[in-house]
This record gives sequence, structure tokens and C-alpha cells, in this order.
Amino acid sequence: MSVGRIRYDWQEAEIEAIYNTPLLELIYQAASVHRQYHNPKQIQVCKLISIKTGGCPEDCNYCAQSSRYKTEVKAQALLEKETVVSIAQKAKETGVSRVCMGAAWREVKDNSQFETVLEMVQDVTSMGLEVCCTLGMLTADQAKRLEDAGLYAYNHNLDTSREHYSTIITTRTYDDRLNTIENVRQTNVTVCSGGILGLGETASDRIAMLHTLANLSPHPESVPINILSQVPGTPLENQPDVPIWEIVRMIATARIIMPASDVRLSAGRARLSEVEQAFCFMAGANSIFSSDDNKMLTVTTPCPDYDSDREMLNLLGLEMRPPATREVKVSTPATVG
Repeated sequence: MSVGRIRYDWQEAEIEAIYNTPLLELIYQAASVHRQYHNPKQIQVCKLISIKTGGCPEDCNYCAQSSRYKTEVKAQALLEKETVVSIAQKAKETGVSRVCMGAAWREVKDNSQFETVLEMVQDVTSMGLEVCCTLGMLTADQAKRLEDAGLYAYNHNLDTSREHYSTIITTRTYDDRLNTIENVRQTNVTVCSGGILGLGETASDRIAMLHTLANLSPHPESVPINILSQVPGTPLENQPDVPIWEIVRMIATARIIMPASDVRLSAGRARLSEVEQAFCFMAGANSIFSSDDNKMLTVTTPCPDYDSDREMLNLLGLEMRPPATREVKVSTPATVG
């Protein structure tokens, strides 16, 4: 097996063998691959803005924003464009290079709210930031309109394996998710798609999800690895924490089989110590979400703040990565000085 080569014909047995490699050897292999394709000194710092919070009709068992569960999250209207631009400007001033806008929608609808989102994308993109949106299911025409507005990336996670998926979500199918990714692929917008650890899945489920992602051609340019935040009032509120070494193992495997992709240490990072995060970076994670209000997507998902993240990066000898250009990244090894 050639480690570090970009390929789209992975077998699950191959991924399983990588996943089960002795941990320190796995981290070493992943770190070696990471250095072939990325600058190991750089971490992209992202800001997630919930532009439309709560009231979602879907039944994702982990989500505080579902209208089906009684959580602390209250449904709110779409934010004003000026509010979003102001938040993005403050984030840029702290070194953030990517702003992600999330709306608690099942799907994008062709209405005035979508028109407002398109204006948000245009205005924040014009600030020199990468803009990512996660708005639910998307048609090919809507994806094209987002591209025309300047969108850099679209996030649509698979969450888990096809086999485990129906135990977590029943209001949309696995193929619905793959279809949205395919619609985005018809444009020049990059794809951000990963999963969540801690949904009651097995190691085989994690491997199967990675297998699906790694056999997409091209690979998602971004692969977020989220850690479940147990939200009171949701069906998964009593799930146990995912052990740190399972998180590291997942990041390292993703790095090896999708070497040119950004692997994003996303939701759930707040419960990890600096030492644990350092292992994640060594294993190939090269992106984090940071905030100025200790929240990520909702009031129930904590997120480290800019100051503590800056201190951590300085301690580890890491620096914030600047925004990428509008063009889709080419999957070739980077030169690291």
C-alpha cells in the first residue's frame, strides 16, 4: 500500500488496516503525509456564525436546533446582513481566514431569505475571507447561484456510515446528502464534508464513513471531524465521551487516505486539553473553529475563544493560515520551507 498517494479506489479493508495501526506509528505516518501536502506550521482558524438559529424540522438526534426536542435553543429569525458582516469583520481582525455561515434549515428555498444569504456571501467574500455555507439540502441551480455570489465552500456532512445513519436521522436519506454534494460539485465551490464521533457508532461505522468520503472523486477539500456535544433534551444527551485516542486515530486515518484535504478539528474541541489538541495537530488536523463568545453554532456548543487559541498556537509554534485564493486548490504536494 502506497501511503501518501491520492487515490479514489480505497477498499474498506485497507482503511481498516490503517485505522488499526499501532497508535504512535499511525500518528507518525499521518504526520509524514501531512508534511507532503501541507505546511505543518499553519492552522486555519475559522469562525462559525449561526445566521438562522433553531426551529429546524429535521430529527437529527444530536442537534440542539431541532424543533422536535426541548433544548435551550430558541428559534430565531435570519440575522440582518449588516450583523453578519460586522461579526465577520471582527473575526478577520483576529486572524480568522474562513467564515462559515450556518442556517437551521432542512433545505434551501428560493425566497427572499436565500437572496439575503447570497448578499451576505458577496459582502463577506469581498472582505478577502473564505466563505463557507451550511444551509441544508441544495439544488444544482442554488449551488450555481452561491458560486456566482463568490462562495468558496459548502458544508454538508455525511455524519456517520450509511448503515448507522437511519438510527440517527430519519427525515432525510444518506443519498439526499450525497446528492447535495454532487450538486455542489457541478460548480467551482469546494466541498466540506465529514462526520461526528460519539453517535453510538462502531469503529466499523467510522471506517465505512471514511471509505465513502475517500472514494468521492475528487475528495472533499475539507473533512471536518466533529465530536458530539451531548445536548440536554436531545436523544443523545447521555452518550459517553469519545476517548481522545479514538479522535486522534480518526484524524490520522483521514489524513492518510485524503492527504490533500484540510482535516478540521471542529465541534467538541472545547473539552480537549492543549496536549490533546497538539496530538490532533500532529496527526494531521490543520484547522480549528474559534470564537469571541465561547460558543460555536448554538448556545449549547462551547467553543474556545480567540485569545486562548492564539496562546495555544503560539505555545506550539504554529501560525494562523491566510485565506486561500478563489480557485479550487490543486491536489499536488506543497513545498514546505
